Amino acid sequence: MQLPAGTAALAAPLLALPVAFGVSAVTSLDPPAPALATVLLLLGLVTLLILTGGIGLVQNPLFCVLVVFSFVSAVDLLIALEEDGIISGFTELYVREGDPHLRTAHGLLTCYWDGSVHYGLYLAMAGAAGLRKSYRGLGLFWLGSLLMSAVVFLLGNLIGKYSHELSPSFLLNLPYLLLLTWTGRRLFQQPRALPSLSPEKIEEEQSKPLYRRPQDLLLILILILTAAFTFFRGMVVLDCPADSCFDYTYLHEPYLRDPVGYPKVQAQFAHLGSSLHSRTPFPYQTPEEVLWTFLLSNVLYALGPQLLALRCLRSPAFFLPPANPGLARAKKYQ
Repeated sequence: MQLPAGTAALAAPLLALPVAFGVSAVTSLDPPAPALATVLLLLGLVTLLILTGGIGLVQNPLFCVLVVFSFVSAVDLLIALEEDGIISGFTELYVREGDPHLRTAHGLLTCYWDGSVHYGLYLAMAGAAGLRKSYRGLGLFWLGSLLMSAVVFLLGNLIGKYSHELSPSFLLNLPYLLLLTWTGRRLFQQPRALPSLSPEKIEEEQSKPLYRRPQDLLLILILILTAAFTFFRGMVVLDCPADSCFDYTYLHEPYLRDPVGYPKVQAQFAHLGSSLHSRTPFPYQTPEEVLWTFLLSNVLYALGPQLLALRCLRSPAFFLPPANPGLARAKKYQ
C-alpha cells in the first residue's frame, strides 16, 4: 500500500486505524492499550469540536475536511514516534506492509512536520472557524506546505530507489490531490480581509522608487540569491561535471546523492532533517566539519519565501490595487 507521509491520502485514516490500533498493537501491548489509545484520540477530536464550536460547523464541508486531515496528522505523528523508538506497538505492521517509504529519513521528517506544524494549523483554523473568524491566510499557508510535501514525497517515490515497491494503490493519491485542489479553491473563495488604508497612503507607497525602499531592496537581493542557490543545487542533482558541483556534492551536502530520490526534488524541513538523521546512510549524511555552514545556508534559504510573505502581510499598501486618482483628489478636497 502506497500512501504519502504527512500528506497521507484520503484513505489513510481508514487504512491506518485498524492496523495502527488493532493488529499491530495486539502483538506487543495488552488488549486494553490500543482501545485506550483509540478512545483518547477520538475524545480529543470531540473535545476540539466542542471547544471550538465545531458541532455547529459539521455542515461545513471544508471544516469536515480539516477534521479528517487533523486525524491523519495524529496518525503520522504516531508513525514517526514509533519509527524513532519513542513508542512501540501501534503502527509497525502498517508501515512495514503498507508504506515502507515512511521508514526513510525523509518519510519520518515529513510525518513529524505533518504531526506538529500542520496539526497546529488545523487547531488554529478550527478555533478561528468556531469563533466565526476568517482563516484564509492560515489555510493558504497550510495548503502550500501540504502541497509541497505531497509533490516532493510522491515524486521521490516515483524516481527513487523504492520505486519498484509501488503498487496500483498508488493511484489512491489522485483523489487525495483532487481533494486538496477542492480545498484550495474553497479557501481562495473566502473573502479577503483588506486593510483599511486611505487612497493617499496607497498612492504614496506605490510611487516610491526602489532606492527609497531599503527593505524591498534587501528582500530582492535575498530572493535573487535564493534563486541562484536553487539553480546551483538543481545542477548538482543533475550530475553537473563542474568542479564546484562535484566539491559541493561530496564535501558539503552529500545527501543530494542519496538514491532515495527525495533530495532531487527538495523540501526544506524534511531535507534539512534527513541530511542529519541516522536513518540516512552515513556516506550521505552532512559532514561534521561543515555542519554549521550547511545549517546556516539552508535556514537562510528557507527564510527567503517566508520574508516575502511577511512583507506582503505587514506592509500591504504596495501590493494593493492602484488607488483611483480621481477618488483620492475628491476626498482630499472634502
